[in-house]
Amino acid sequence: MKVFGICASPRNNTTEYVLKNALSKLNEHNFETEIFTCSGKDIKPCMHCDYCLENKKCIIDDDMKHVYEGLQNSDGIILATPIQSGGISSNLSAIMDRTRALEAIDYNLLRGKIGMSIAVGGDRTGGQDFAHLKNITYFMIHGIIPVSGGPFGSNLGASFWSNDSLDDIKNDTYGMESLDRTLTEFENFLNKYI
Repeated sequence: MKVFGICASPRNNTTEYVLKNALSKLNEHNFETEIFTCSGKDIKPCMHCDYCLENKKCIIDDDMKHVYEGLQNSDGIILATPIQSGGISSNLSAIMDRTRALEAIDYNLLRGKIGMSIAVGGDRTGGQDFAHLKNITYFMIHGIIPVSGGPFGSNLGASFWSNDSLDDIKNDTYGMESLDRTLTEFENFLNKYI
């Protein structure tokens, strides 16, 4: 089974570290993984021009083509976002909007895949739950089955407090526990439903 992870940070720092950690753990359990990071990439916002409805592809030619491929070829999807202004990053918002072009090709293209959320905030309560809820809403709209880490500490997904430091996120034991719980459920869903 293949898992596609999207790091929606404009930097290659704490959010990318957590996502790579998650994908590495999945590799150890014989999952094939691929990462797409927004750092240094060109992802333009959706113009909602309806070009995709008639032409079955997006009118914008940018790095989103790699996201389209990764989403289509995966069984599981991990959305990892830094917290910006109390929610998901602008990069992730653009990616979500641009997947409209995939559904113009086939409404059921993402349906039945398994989705997991990772949120990394500079503060412990900086908006991680709001980011998870946006990710879960995105999953539901597209027919992707969302998972959480369960009702004890990882209610909506894996939540981290980076304190804006790579060293601090490595020492966020509570965040790592939430990641492990969420990964366990993610693997269980992949093995059961895919």
